[in-house]
Formats: sequence, structure tokens, C-alpha cells
Amino acid sequence: MKFLYVAPRYHTNQMDIMKGLVQEGHEVRFISHYAALIEDYSCVTPIVLGYSALYRLIDFLYVKVIHRKDPTAIVFKIQHGFPPMGKLKRLICEFAPDLVILRERSVYSMAAYHICKKKGYPCILYNQNPLWSEPPKTDFAHRLVARMTPALRMTPVMGAKKPGTVVRKNDYFVPFVVNPQRAPEERTYFADGRIHILCIGKYEIRKHHLMLLQAARQLKDKYEIHVTLVGEATNHFQKEYCEQVRRYVAEHHMEDMAVVKTNVARRDMEREYLAADLYVIPSTLEMASVSQLEAMSYSLPVIVSDTNGTACYVEDGVTGFWFRDCDGNDFQDKLDRMLSDRERMKEMGAAGYRALTEKYNYKSYFETIMGMRDQIGK
Repeated sequence: MKFLYVAPRYHTNQMDIMKGLVQEGHEVRFISHYAALIEDYSCVTPIVLGYSALYRLIDFLYVKVIHRKDPTAIVFKIQHGFPPMGKLKRLICEFAPDLVILRERSVYSMAAYHICKKKGYPCILYNQNPLWSEPPKTDFAHRLVARMTPALRMTPVMGAKKPGTVVRKNDYFVPFVVNPQRAPEERTYFADGRIHILCIGKYEIRKHHLMLLQAARQLKDKYEIHVTLVGEATNHFQKEYCEQVRRYVAEHHMEDMAVVKTNVARRDMEREYLAADLYVIPSTLEMASVSQLEAMSYSLPVIVSDTNGTACYVEDGVTGFWFRDCDGNDFQDKLDRMLSDRERMKEMGAAGYRALTEKYNYKSYFETIMGMRDQIGK
């Protein structure tokens, strides 16, 4: 079969899905709006189509002039950017896909859906809004957007089943896919006697690197620990915050227990996971992270915020711990509880590895999207 993906970028959370499709003999075309610095094209090389000339002018004015002091302005293009329509139509029609996955209810996706609908190519919407959410809004604008995007939607975020939330018709939970990398019996822990803590995330304030360092500093006299921070620092906002993190390490004389790394290539990440004994995600406003599954694929226990969209991948007390979002004291408490029992850490890592192999595999992903495809047009 021919699978077409249209998304803002070729994200690492799609890697093992692409690998599975290619290994099974399917043909994959991935059209992205832009390319990030750290991407792995070993399986599929995306076509970076970009934006129309008119939108590039709009984006320049919006990001560089009107909102030049706003670090979040760069994401404006994800929802509002529009493609060069002629090139997009040519790329879609010459490929003639059997199934199309469109990322986000964006102008770009609406343009692609318009082309696919006229040609009869079946489409599924993929976004990271929770499966359990409030009932859909019925005002004109929301109804219009719904008509201009695919009716079937998949999401890797379960959300919370609570009063006022529902699962909308045609919505499906389709978790991220991460292939198992290292079973617990195939790796070592606490190699030099210390507990090595790994944190991966772009150098942004919301990632709470400083909260992790503060907690580690408070616990350094109680445990032999080492912290490795790995993240992207490409724009000037990220570079400024990264320097702030480095200054914190220097000012508190933590050079012997903390290291700050930037822009580590995807191919080198295995070394970081194998050197770690614990993985933490202290960030807030995290719609959906895949890195906890990557950590579980290396048999690591995980600490994650309770508001992380994919916190459900970590079973609290079994494969790791949840902490209250933005609560430094609770984060330190959970870190303390984890570090206090090395045998339990290894047991949690093993439980996470088992959960990954049973629940978050390519076979489940493929069967679900094929079932969704069969629903289109019924």
C-alpha cells in the first residue's frame, strides 16, 4: 500500500512507525512544512515542501517584526501557514496514496484534504488533543473547520475520563510506537556506583531543567547521583535559556554531578539511554511526549508530570512515578522515593519494558489505522 503523511515536520515520534511500514513493504511519502535541525532520515527522507511565497512574507513580518520578542511566535506557522498549492497537488496526485494521515486542523492540512477529497484518497486526521475531551463546539467557525478536515481522528493522548468529557464519534486512541531496544537483563545499572539521571528536552523554560537541578542539589548529600541534560538549542531563545542552565550548574558548583549537552544527534542517543538509570520529564504544558516510551524501551523507570498528555504511558507506582505539575516539592519527593530503592528502580524499568512490548508496538498501530480506513465512507 501507499501511505502519505503530511505534517509540520518529520518528528522523531514517527520514526518506528515509518520503519514498520517500510519493513513490511509499503511505500511511504512524507511531506513536511519545514525541517528541524535534529531529524533522522535513515528510514524515510521527507519532502520538505515549505510554504507559499506569500506566507513566507507573512511569517517574516509576524515572527521577526511584530512578535520579535515572543519565543512562541515561531509556532504560528504550524496552524496558519499555507503551502504552494500547485506543488502540493502534484506531489499528492503523482503518488496516488491508499491512505493519507494529516497532522493538525491547520490551513496546510485543509489544503491537502481539499486535494485528497476531490481525488477520493481516504484521509485520517492526527493530532494530540485528548481522546477524552469536552463535547465539540457547534458554532459556525468550528463546524466549518470540521467540514474542511477529515472526520476520523486519531490521537496518542488518552486524556482524563471525568464529568464533562466524552469520546467523540470517529475518534480513536492510537498510541505512539517505539520499538524495544534493550531488555533489563541485557543492560547494566549503576555502572560507577552512582545513579545516573537523564532528562531530554528542548532548552525552554517550561521544560523545568532548573527544577531538576535544584532537586538534585538538595539530594546530593543523601545519594550518589549524576544528572545529564540533553536538549535542542538552536534559536536565540533556547540558547539564552541553555546558558542560564549552565550558569546554575557553575554557580552551585555542580560540575562534578551535572552535564549540559546540546543538539545531540539521534544516532548518539542510544549511548545516553544506556548510560542512564532513571529518566525524568519535569516539564509542564507537555501535550504529548514520546521520550518516556523511548526510556522504557531501554528498561528505565520514569518520573513524569501528571499533566503530561502521555503520562498514561507511565503506570504510577509500577513503571515510574507521577508528580504534581509545576510542584518542585512534590517532584523532589518523588525523586527521593525513586532514588531510595535501587532494586525497585530496576523492577520498574523491567515493568516499563514489558508494557512497551505489549501495548506500544507497530502491529497495534497498523491494525487500528486499517480499521479506521475501513470506516471511511460508511
